[in-house]
Amino acid sequence: GWPSYARPVVEEVHWGYSIFFIFYVSVVVFAVTRIITALFLKDTLQVAANDADMMVQESMASKARYSEKLRELFELADTTGDGYITLEEFEAVCRIPEVHTYFHLLELEVQEVAALFSMLDDGEGYVSYTEFMRGIFRLKGQARSMDVIAVMRDCHEINERCKRLEDKWNACGLDGMGPQKSGTMRRQKS
Repeated sequence: GWPSYARPVVEEVHWGYSIFFIFYVSVVVFAVTRIITALFLKDTLQVAANDADMMVQESMASKARYSEKLRELFELADTTGDGYITLEEFEAVCRIPEVHTYFHLLELEVQEVAALFSMLDDGEGYVSYTEFMRGIFRLKGQARSMDVIAVMRDCHEINERCKRLEDKWNACGLDGMGPQKSGTMRRQKS
């Protein structure tokens, strides 16, 4: 090893070379250790990146399976085959115990079928496939929580505006009936 090469130089030339050899050996050992660590770290990060890619692919596959099941459910509910679900068709399919259980597995609580249908419907009295998918995805999981927070914020803003409007109304000296109506009402009673 290196001591057999360093000993003659240190003993026969000068003892100061021992400092050089100690420094040299320390740097080489440190460099080799860092290279080995970098190789392990590279492999670990590569496995982690593959794991993240795998999780993304798994999530996309899960969403595709979820969409396919919802399409099957829509087709089951669409008994007329016109591409739309009415409230009656939706209530009929929700009476099937397997469908109710499937909704539960999809993290959708279907306690009130008419209320769920009204959330999916945009006021036409029927729900298209696109409305159905968009509505179900909005009602599922994290999006549902975010929507509730948005609605709460909007309700708070509406409430604040109503309070300001009421304050302005009261500042004008108007009661709930208005100035002319209250005088007219008193005259009619006498």
